[in-house]
Amino acid sequence: MTGAASGPSGPGPEARTTTGVVRGGREAGVAVFRGIPFAEPPVGELRFAAPRAVRGWDGVRPALSYGPSPPQGGHFGMEALSRDADDDWLTLNVWTPEPGPGAGLPVMVWIQGGAYAIGTSALPEYDGGRLAGAGVVVVTFNYRVGLEGFGQFEGAPANRGLLDQIAALEWVRDNIRAFGGAPDRVTVFGQSAGAGSAAALLAMPRAAGLFGRAVAQSVPGTFFTPELAADIAAACAAELGLKPTVSGLRAVAPARLSAAGDAVGATMDRHARRWGAVAHRSIPIAPVVEGDTLPVAPWHALAGGAARDIPLIVGHTRDEQRLFTVIDGLLGQVTPEQAATALRIFGPGPDGARRYRDRFPAASPDELYERVQSDWLFRMPSLHLAEARAAVGGRVHVYELTWQAPGMDGVFGACHGLDVPLVFGTLDRGQPAVLIGEEPSPEAETLSARMRAAWTAFATDGDPGWPAYDTGRRLVQLFDTRPAVTADPAKASRLIWEDHTFSALRPAGG
Repeated sequence: MTGAASGPSGPGPEARTTTGVVRGGREAGVAVFRGIPFAEPPVGELRFAAPRAVRGWDGVRPALSYGPSPPQGGHFGMEALSRDADDDWLTLNVWTPEPGPGAGLPVMVWIQGGAYAIGTSALPEYDGGRLAGAGVVVVTFNYRVGLEGFGQFEGAPANRGLLDQIAALEWVRDNIRAFGGAPDRVTVFGQSAGAGSAAALLAMPRAAGLFGRAVAQSVPGTFFTPELAADIAAACAAELGLKPTVSGLRAVAPARLSAAGDAVGATMDRHARRWGAVAHRSIPIAPVVEGDTLPVAPWHALAGGAARDIPLIVGHTRDEQRLFTVIDGLLGQVTPEQAATALRIFGPGPDGARRYRDRFPAASPDELYERVQSDWLFRMPSLHLAEARAAVGGRVHVYELTWQAPGMDGVFGACHGLDVPLVFGTLDRGQPAVLIGEEPSPEAETLSARMRAAWTAFATDGDPGWPAYDTGRRLVQLFDTRPAVTADPAKASRLIWEDHTFSALRPAGG
């Protein structure tokens, strides 16, 4: 909770925030502060409300442990992480090589992914120590996920999870000097839903001025219209026998609400005729383009010149879908019928399936199944974001991760999420260790060092070390055992999708 707190005297570094003094610790030469509240707990009368400024405390508050995780969906056992009696979910963590005002270091603010349904900054793969060791201040934070953060409920502001992110960035603006950071040198970086969040922040007027650079790793193409979001929220509330209103849901325990969202997600195929492609991928949660908090979808915003002065890195992995194919037990098992169905559902336009078969005539059912879903969910949304920025003269650098994950005899390929441990240097911990293997190889360490150097260089001076992307040459940095810059590596898919416009998804016939 955010009341008065006083820790024992000790050698830990201290920092004075606008709400009180915090005392952290030191790890591997870096000062670390964990569990600092940046907003009031969103419970009771504040549940489903926009984040409210945190109250101050007297004395010195210990900042040695991560704050509790926000309510989670049941994917990968994440719901167990939120079984905590404490409801102070909105906290953040800081790693800094030079605590104290005056250092003026660049700041990197991480937004984790998790399909907008799961995610917590306490995961070991998000430890910012190795990045901070390169001379930057790293900030990670919790935000509301699932129905708590994105459910379209009557009486609640939309996109509460995004508003939490803005509140965290406002805390950075107001407090990061005390930790050695410069508030005018802030870079946001995120992966998957975190990349979608970074893209959304570029389109949100309320986020203007809170960061000067952005990195979007595997941007998902799933943004909802209010109609689609309300439809899905109503189905989730109906699981509890309730209406999708704040008054009706406020007394429901967060774990029960998360479970209702999981139940709908597990049976979305029943609603495929109305909810479309997201039902086939069981995606019940996404940011809502409702005209206020998020006025337009990110691709439209950037094409219209929004945030044009903010340099970007945008990229994806080569085999985004492979992670999910392995999890689903379909690797090497995709039938021609399954491939045809995937092409029909996820290909662009009425002739999308034909265009894929024409462009990839020798592709197996497995290859077609993975390629169209990789393109639909991550690869083409990421590339289109870069194209929208480049088309109006903004600076954007594009990458593709093509290095094959060595774990489990290489079955994962260059899959979704592989870039996270490489960027953080957390190759031997958390869930990504399954991808990397029990003992990170020198090759993995070298690639990780190269990616960390590129990300921190971009945060420092805006140059990641490879040419900017334009709609003429389309130069892309390939990260692999032997990195290279190449022209238009995703050309075949790009041409299939060149006439497609990524927009907020709506119910069928809506």
